[in-house]
Amino acid sequence: MSEGSIDLDIIAERMKAPGARTVVFTGAGMSTDSGLPDFRSKGGVWSKVDPMELATATAMRRNYDMFHEFYSQRFVQMKEALPNDGHRILANWESRGLVNCVITQNIDGLHEDAGSRTIYELHGSVGKVRCMECGSAATQADFTAKTPCSRCGGRLRPGVVLFEEGLPSDTLDLSWKASEESTVFIVLGSSLQVSPANQMPVMAKRAGALLVICNRDITQMDHMANYRTDEGIVDLLKRLDSKIGP
Repeated sequence: MSEGSIDLDIIAERMKAPGARTVVFTGAGMSTDSGLPDFRSKGGVWSKVDPMELATATAMRRNYDMFHEFYSQRFVQMKEALPNDGHRILANWESRGLVNCVITQNIDGLHEDAGSRTIYELHGSVGKVRCMECGSAATQADFTAKTPCSRCGGRLRPGVVLFEEGLPSDTLDLSWKASEESTVFIVLGSSLQVSPANQMPVMAKRAGALLVICNRDITQMDHMANYRTDEGIVDLLKRLDSKIGP
């Protein structure tokens, strides 16, 4: 593992090699340059509120008003956010065949807004709203206004994975498969504290992938990485993009 330096030439060569399969795994740090706070660092979302009071399935049913207020505020934050240069670089790489997919823990939809197409959203998306009771689709505006479900009259919820809920099985299966088949696995802005997603870079590394971790704080998977850096994500991606070339 390289703490002080990161060999962008090697990473670029591996990404461009015949048969290469590059998977990018993103966490909340990917979107901080878009003005969205991360969760677990000092000053992050969970330093200000208790996730077990606001972001659990139990909280949704027992204290819906507080749950609703929290996610309504998150909706406003995310609606105002725009993709940053890092999101756009990843989308461009995918269009050129240099990235096979993005696996993301983020719920902000910024990868899609930037133009990425093969995105596995492990924790769902705030762009999707459904009824708590019958599962019928609704809109963000319906959720914000507390409009009852048009089908059954039930209360609405954001289409995100809450604490106490399992990850979507189809998305999880696709993510595991992509990780196992990857030749380059790049982690951007994730603390890698949440299981089982934090085992994806482990699987990729054990299958022979070049593992790169870029995160401001240390992660428990750093010792496995071929390269580890705390450089800003956008700066790193711009430098790597220049090495990849046109």
